[in-house]
Amino acid sequence: MGTAKRQPWVVGVSGASGTPYAASVIRALLAAGEAVDLIVSRAARLTILDETGISFRDAHWRTDLAAWLGADEAALDDVRHWPAGDFAAGPSSGSYPAKGMLVVPATTGAVAGIALGLSKDLLQRVASVTLKERRPLVVCVRETPLNGVTLKHLVELDAQGAVVLPASPGFYAGGSTVRELVDFVAGRVLDAVRVPHSLYLRWEGELGAAARKTGDTEAAQAEGE
Repeated sequence: MGTAKRQPWVVGVSGASGTPYAASVIRALLAAGEAVDLIVSRAARLTILDETGISFRDAHWRTDLAAWLGADEAALDDVRHWPAGDFAAGPSSGSYPAKGMLVVPATTGAVAGIALGLSKDLLQRVASVTLKERRPLVVCVRETPLNGVTLKHLVELDAQGAVVLPASPGFYAGGSTVRELVDFVAGRVLDAVRVPHSLYLRWEGELGAAARKTGDTEAAQAEGE
């Protein structure tokens, strides 16, 4: 029998503030046994540096990604990186066997470029390919407030079949730390493409259930210390 063909999720990271959302999504995809193809825009490299102090360099992407994710390089064996200016990259073609694409976070510029089919860089090109091939596309927009032009672009993306998922943390899951709120958004991104994860406590129809579970966990941890 032949080896199963690799089918990655493409994760596109644009220059919006909110790179921890992307890191959480990538970590959860790898934890779920999914392959990842990564595209980091030029603007996103500046944002990663600003928000984490970590440089993201094409020539050292594996080392830099490990530092960004807080992971060992050995855990990145099923990650492939494509430079943002490489229009000959695998995912730029509809024949490339990708499962779909997650743009996390998405700038309003990326939203416009994808909605209008501009393909100004590899990230936008792959998103356009994802739409034309009718594969799942999640656009996690991170901007506030939104003007009328961006709202029209988001409506257009919805009409083309994309999932528009604002980076809006929910508090019903009991999240009280920044990491928990980031993981909630990342979890909702993965929910949109039906990738299993344990990033947040799900609503089960009982008021205060998440807070009680969190409290019970903290109490158990305290008893064990």
